[in-house]
Amino acid sequence: MPKFGGVKAEAASKWFKSRLLDPGGTSSMKSYRMATAEDDFSQFDISTEEKDRLVAEVIRYVLFKTQQNSGCPIKRDELTQLVTKNHRQRALPGYVINVAKEKLLNTFGYEMRELQRSRSSTNQGRASQQTGNDKEAKEGPLKSSEKLTLAKVLLDLWFWWLVELSSAPDSKSYVIISHLPADVYKKYIEDANSSHLTGFTFVVISVVYLAGGKITEENLWHHLRRLGLSENDEGHPTLGNIKQALEGLVQQRYLQKEKSNGPEGNTLVYELAERALDGPISERIKEYISQFVQKDAAPADAD
Repeated sequence: MPKFGGVKAEAASKWFKSRLLDPGGTSSMKSYRMATAEDDFSQFDISTEEKDRLVAEVIRYVLFKTQQNSGCPIKRDELTQLVTKNHRQRALPGYVINVAKEKLLNTFGYEMRELQRSRSSTNQGRASQQTGNDKEAKEGPLKSSEKLTLAKVLLDLWFWWLVELSSAPDSKSYVIISHLPADVYKKYIEDANSSHLTGFTFVVISVVYLAGGKITEENLWHHLRRLGLSENDEGHPTLGNIKQALEGLVQQRYLQKEKSNGPEGNTLVYELAERALDGPISERIKEYISQFVQKDAAPADAD
């Protein structure tokens, strides 16, 4: 997550300018991509200057929105609207976003990674159950009580479908991932004041991962309380309001939460979302957990 502020902002600005002046040479693959991009650009009735302005606007929006919203994913619709507010070419937003992705990576060292919003297993199970109920209800004549049940099921299914439709346009989003050398990232970007949030994120994702990818709210807080993190703590010395810190992981799409109907009534369930399931982060979590397991196993083997 990029951090710009004070002295680091000035240093980062100088480094980024140096990258713009000398991005490090052009490989044959980069030349091929540039040639392909120029061919794609020829289909649009806009000037090169206007294209560059749109690309710069997308890059600026991504960088500052990431900083402003603490790394929350940026919806593709938001980037599309930056282009379509003055231009109506249907394929132009996709072209501009792709060029912005290339420039962010090759010039600034950031991958603009696309995430596909994951659907919760709770919703999928609910839809499957309702479909089964519909099929069963169609067999044979319906009694009055069965008609009421069927009406309720159809109504529930209708509301579920409306929710799915309303979330469909926002299904794609972007986050930026640093590909900068470790020393450059540490010198210009890394914010030591946010390291506690990184640790909290790792702990929560690991707990949910070890629980099989989803966990009830009650069980999650049970594990967090063992680490000294209470849902009632609004003034933690480093994390502040613990509930808000957990909600932040939902906003950043590391987690998603859904209500699940069970024998004991409505239960809130936390589940790994697309950002935690994304390849690099998922592999890193598995690697860290494996290291901890090996460390714990070593003393036991010695005994």
